[in-house]
Amino acid sequence: MKKIKEKITGLGIMKFLVYLFLIMFLVIPLVVVFAVSFTNTPINFFGSFISIETLQSSIETIKNSTLENFNAIFSRSAYFGALRNSLVLALVVSFTVILMCVPIAYGIARTKMPFKRTIMALCTVPLIIPTFISAYAFIMMFGQSGWVTYIYQALGGTKEYFIDPYSITGIALVQIFFFFPYALWPMVAAFKVSDISLEEASTNMGARGLLTFNTVTFPLALPGIISTFLVIFAVSFSDFGTPIILAPTGLSLLVVEAYREMAGFFNWGNAAILTIMMVAVAGLVFWAQNRIFKNKNYGSLSGKPKKMKMNENKLVSILLGVFSGFVVLVPFLALITVFLQSIATTWGRGPLPNGYTLAHYQNVFSNTLSNIQNTLILGLGALAIAIVVGVLISYFVVRHKSSGLDFLSTLPLIVPGIALGIALLQTFNVAPLQLTGTATILIIAYAIRRLPYMVRSTVGTMKSIKEDIEEAAVNLGASTLTAALTVIGPLMLPGIAAGSILVFVTVIKETSVTILLAPPSWAPLSLAIFQDILRTQYYTAAAMSIILVVLVIVLQGVAKLISKKETY
Repeated sequence: MKKIKEKITGLGIMKFLVYLFLIMFLVIPLVVVFAVSFTNTPINFFGSFISIETLQSSIETIKNSTLENFNAIFSRSAYFGALRNSLVLALVVSFTVILMCVPIAYGIARTKMPFKRTIMALCTVPLIIPTFISAYAFIMMFGQSGWVTYIYQALGGTKEYFIDPYSITGIALVQIFFFFPYALWPMVAAFKVSDISLEEASTNMGARGLLTFNTVTFPLALPGIISTFLVIFAVSFSDFGTPIILAPTGLSLLVVEAYREMAGFFNWGNAAILTIMMVAVAGLVFWAQNRIFKNKNYGSLSGKPKKMKMNENKLVSILLGVFSGFVVLVPFLALITVFLQSIATTWGRGPLPNGYTLAHYQNVFSNTLSNIQNTLILGLGALAIAIVVGVLISYFVVRHKSSGLDFLSTLPLIVPGIALGIALLQTFNVAPLQLTGTATILIIAYAIRRLPYMVRSTVGTMKSIKEDIEEAAVNLGASTLTAALTVIGPLMLPGIAAGSILVFVTVIKETSVTILLAPPSWAPLSLAIFQDILRTQYYTAAAMSIILVVLVIVLQGVAKLISKKETY
């Protein structure tokens, strides 16, 4: 009886609080958005529990639900076109990334192509640059005054642009060159784990080179390729940073239209419907991924795997090296361009700045130091919530087999950032929980958005901890909660450390939630950069961008150092 009581007052309460947090700040906002799509009017969900008048008003609002908003949305060609454009963009980016990454992944995994280590290092550059900064870099490279445009016209180019960055082509190219690492590394792993004996059998039967690759090597890596295709599709479809900077007036995309309906026109109903459409498409993608691999066995390894046989063809290695070098060169040049802009006195039409100065950095540290401080404070606040909630979820998922918490902790992966921002904005816009316009709602949004990263990082560590360690503490008189905190907690520190860096790095790069929810007094560095880009204050925007990138690089270096110390 004593143990049952301890469980109820200890871990039971913790589990209840975790459920309460996820339901309040994830499930209820999504439900409210769904309701608003029919009512066209915000519903005071929490106020209905403390006020009879508010409850009656909410019931009356729900009674007046209508499908007129849906009819209006789907009858407008602009919104239907936004959905079509978003789907086409995501499909084109996904197919192109896969086609581009297959030879690079094969070159890294199975050949001795020249400068492999350098290419692998440069493949991490796109991961450290926030998408709106990469879009901004493309403007400086391919815009009317861009250095690429200057070189193109100096060589006899007749068109105004070599590539028009303010177009769907420009958006697609930014996403292709800055999202490809999300597909590359899983594909490298897929090529490395395939059974080499099957390729040897194909060679022994007379197949050579390309034929063996097409009939054996590629099919063995296909499950990983399909999985990464769906990941790129979801990332491209929900990307907000690139289109908000580059999308021209005549091009409508779903994420941009949802943002404009909410932030520009305060059209609650239309914003809610567009939010539901985004969540539905993202959910469909994840459902398709699970459906494709359900009850299918793609295993090809049995027993001890053989040593990987490298492709010795020098011509193949050189061609793959040249192609890979071109791909990684684009984001690297984009980063160098932003850096040169940050130290330029002026930079007009020319391949290089007219002069160099550190005045822009001095200006940043004197005028926008508060933005840097806000970034760190907001990031640490979100990290604290993510650690507490994520570690508890990992414990309950592994020890108590809590499928409900497992599902809820995965849900933020399905919800696009702009959709989560709109959902929170509509739910917490009125008393008694009027959090809109405060740092609190922004910290919670960050924590919810990146919670899956912490959970995935700590679940593996939790599984490696045997239950008998915890049981020994309980047998010595500790409660289950005390045992979890004093025994399991310290053992989970490596997983918590790795997850913490990942959460913090992605939080400080977050764009969509920040732009929607950040109050002026708590504007982080990402919002300050975005606002300077819109105001065409490119030099200070470039300096702040480099500071943000350096911060990300330092944090990723710390993460790498921690991961090395964890390797035994």
